Amino acid sequence: MAPVGRMLGARQLGYNVTVIAPGKRAYPYHCHTVNEEMFFVIEGQGEVRIGGQTYAIRRGDVIACPAGGPETAHQIVNTGTAELKVLAVSTAGTPEVCHYPDTGKFGVLDPEHGFAYMGRAEGSLDYWEGE
Repeated sequence: MAPVGRMLGARQLGYNVTVIAPGKRAYPYHCHTVNEEMFFVIEGQGEVRIGGQTYAIRRGDVIACPAGGPETAHQIVNTGTAELKVLAVSTAGTPEVCHYPDTGKFGVLDPEHGFAYMGRAEGSLDYWEGE
C-alpha cells in the first residue's frame, strides 16, 4: 500500500494505491462509522464484497463505500491471476471507528494523536473502572 494523500498536500482526503496479489485480500471485511471510501480499479480483476453481496470488478470500475454499519462493510479480493491494483480515496475524519462483522472486532483509530486500539466488545471495561 502506498499512501500518497499527504505527499500531494491533501488534508481532508486520503489516497493510496493498493496492489493485491492473486488470491489475496486487500484488508479484512470491515465498515467505517466516520469515513467514506471510493475505490477505482486501475488494473486487474477481482471481487468486492459489500454488505453481504459479492460483485465482480475489473479495470475501470468505481466502487463507493459510504460510512455506516454492516450493510456498508466491504472487502476487495483478487480472484484473478495477475496483480489487482486499486486507487483508494477516502475522507480523513478522525477519530474513526471500524467494525469487522466477520470476527466481531472493532478498531478505534486517531492517527493525529497517535492512538489505535483493536478489541472486542466483550472485553469492555466499566466507565468507572480504576477511577
